[in-house]
Amino acid sequence: MCGRYATTRSSGELSAVFESSDDTGGEVGPDYNVAPTDPVPLVRLSPQGHRALAVGRWGFLPHWARSAAGAARMINARAETVATSRAYAGAFARRRCLVPADGWYEWVRSPEGRQAYYMTPRDGSVLAFAGIWSTWGSGDGERLTFSVLTTAALGELAEVHDRMPLLLPRESWASWLTSTDDPAALLVPPAPEWLAGLEVRPVGPAVGDVRNDGPRLTARVPLVPVVDVAEPTLF
Repeated sequence: MCGRYATTRSSGELSAVFESSDDTGGEVGPDYNVAPTDPVPLVRLSPQGHRALAVGRWGFLPHWARSAAGAARMINARAETVATSRAYAGAFARRRCLVPADGWYEWVRSPEGRQAYYMTPRDGSVLAFAGIWSTWGSGDGERLTFSVLTTAALGELAEVHDRMPLLLPRESWASWLTSTDDPAALLVPPAPEWLAGLEVRPVGPAVGDVRNDGPRLTARVPLVPVVDVAEPTLF
């Protein structure tokens, strides 16, 4: 997965979809160009054991990190190593979350230039990326941070990039949040027929600039070479 995605639903919509309480304090707004360290919604278990919608910053910070400077380098955790990584293993075992998204962006290089693509459900439904979270800092400086798990790309998605977010179908949401018996058994990508419901849509170069936002970033464009796109892949 690269370093950009879109999440545009309101907190009310997300709370309904994920059957969660809303602990965001009204801080959720549409973002068509989420970049590392941005504040975005996630769903985790509350101390009382129910699902809670919260706002976290994209870029995992282990509790022992000396500063927040490395957050942008920790937006993705590889599914193949998350259970054994010093930085991620504890969160994977005990602090998993769902990261709502409308879709994510990737870039394809060719001799003619680079083309941006947007991967999104054909039916307009909400995606849930598998995530892990951590709290870092203390007092007024405490922040909720998270990373999105990635896995080997499958099917048509592999033609765009060799990695993709670990996508969780609705029937896997509960076990991802609550299972403690064998967390590694959860690291299974969706079935091919589920992935077939994703559209790989060519989009314009504007998404390459983090200052740009709005629905135009996800609009389909003719598939032509693009030569002026920044490529923010961060892994």
